[in-house]
Amino acid sequence: MAKYIFPAIFTPEGENGFSVRFPDVDGCFSSGDDLADALRMANDALAIMLVHYEDNKREIPVPSNILSLKMKRGEFSSLISVDTVAYRHTLNNMAVKKTLSVPAWLNDAATAAGINFSQTLQDALKERLRLY
Repeated sequence: MAKYIFPAIFTPEGENGFSVRFPDVDGCFSSGDDLADALRMANDALAIMLVHYEDNKREIPVPSNILSLKMKRGEFSSLISVDTVAYRHTLNNMAVKKTLSVPAWLNDAATAAGINFSQTLQDALKERLRLY
């Protein structure tokens, strides 16, 4: 899991729309109703595809040099950056119930102090895993 930057080629479609393709990532395409939408959708499409590559232990392609891309008249290129760790957080933020044991005295003290056990455990796990 990492941060990646890939070149994308934007092709004008209709009055304001754009289609987007990533020449280095097979099957990675998107589109948008306008340029801002196309950029957001390109980011999402690339993140989904690279998470899929990581999950299936597929080799991540080497990005082309943006200056070497072959484009048709009217097309333009842009670099799209994604962070698959951050993207996974947005996809998988569903709570999972865990059963755990703590000494009675610790439970009593934490309850008396109004400590939220779930939040405290999440914070401790993030710190231990260095996810801050």
